Amino acid sequence: MKKKILCLAGFLLISIFAVLSWDQYVTKETAQKCYSSLRQIPSNKVGLVLGTSKFLRKGSINPYFSYRVDAVIRLYKNKKIDYVLISGDNSTESYNEPRYFLQELVKQGIPKDRIFLDFAGFRTLDSVVRAHKVFGQSKFTIISQPFHNQRAVYIARFNGLNAVAYNAQDLPSDRAFKVLLREKFARVKMFLDLYVLGTAPKFLGKPVAITKAANEQP
Repeated sequence: MKKKILCLAGFLLISIFAVLSWDQYVTKETAQKCYSSLRQIPSNKVGLVLGTSKFLRKGSINPYFSYRVDAVIRLYKNKKIDYVLISGDNSTESYNEPRYFLQELVKQGIPKDRIFLDFAGFRTLDSVVRAHKVFGQSKFTIISQPFHNQRAVYIARFNGLNAVAYNAQDLPSDRAFKVLLREKFARVKMFLDLYVLGTAPKFLGKPVAITKAANEQP
């Protein structure tokens, strides 16, 4: 029994070390591609905003949503992006992340014909890969919180895409503890998807050109 306990403890320690090491590796590898400065970030034709729920469980506005909207507005108004590709989950009729972002961005002054919607961005991997394979972009700016941007940029670079990221405002670490902890395991899942399972997006589909004339979304 003692040997079993020691073996289990050793396995847990090795697993924790592996998770933390991989987490730090992803952060380090993407550090030069994730920007918090509007002045320093390069301009790109398309900004890919990663979806999230507009509302929290108690009904209040999700700050991650609001901060990503603010980041998109700053990039567009400062001519750092020309188009916005909103990629999020629309797996049911009652849950539509891209539509909520669209409504808010239009309300704040971005023309509707400059916004494209990807309703099949069920996961970060799907959003990034679909931006290339469906929407034809090999060079774009990812928009989310820093922890999320790092993972998204890593996925993009793994797939040979020239992506950078703009960091939306984050929450203080004491308010975001659960999210940051979940992110460490999300990065382990990313490792398995990229290097072991070769995971592809759930859906692809017909190519969509991101141009003003091509935007015929309702």
